[in-house]
Amino acid sequence: MTEQTADAVSDEHTGLWRGDAGELPDRTRRVLLRLVRGPYLSGAREAQLWAVLLTDEAVIRSRLADLFLELVIDRDNEFAFVRNAPSDEAPKAVRSEALTFLDTAMLLVLRQTLLSEEGRGRVIVGQTEVFEQLAVFRTPDRDEKDFASRVNSSWNKMQNKLRVLYAVGDDRAEISPVLRLLVDADQIRAITSEYHRIAREGGGESVAPSTDAEDETE
Repeated sequence: MTEQTADAVSDEHTGLWRGDAGELPDRTRRVLLRLVRGPYLSGAREAQLWAVLLTDEAVIRSRLADLFLELVIDRDNEFAFVRNAPSDEAPKAVRSEALTFLDTAMLLVLRQTLLSEEGRGRVIVGQTEVFEQLAVFRTPDRDEKDFASRVNSSWNKMQNKLRVLYAVGDDRAEISPVLRLLVDADQIRAITSEYHRIAREGGGESVAPSTDAEDETE
């Protein structure tokens, strides 16, 4: 935190409740809380918080670092999230979401779709289109109805928990550009390896390697 930024934040601060020992103004605390809650802050959907993040970035980075967290900001696509500090010596402040095999398969399909449409604006995908790409992974012990139910559960998780999909109409959704960064290259390699192993062995019930798509503080 620079001295100038710290002074500016301090000048704006008044206690928010009796006995409040915090030093940050209400607006900055709300951004910190939003980032820690995860999975990410979207400038397109939370414009006021995004503006505060950019204004108070230095102090927010400092406070997150005190918690062994690193702030990641994509200014072009307007989103930000936190991840564990890049140090083997630092404790893990956030834990990753454990995904089922179908969750993982869907995540990879969505990410590939997003990357293939790079530079073409918003990427909209149909539920039926995604489900068809996953049909090859229906194992002999699963009937069509049961498989469809499980894939539908994964679709809902992408929207309601991981928040990498935003509904734009009946059975259609926009893929969030944050998916590019939430799953990094190392995680993709690990997930893809497990993805192919399970596909070969027909173990649709296995749990895939966890990802940072949903970070929660411990």
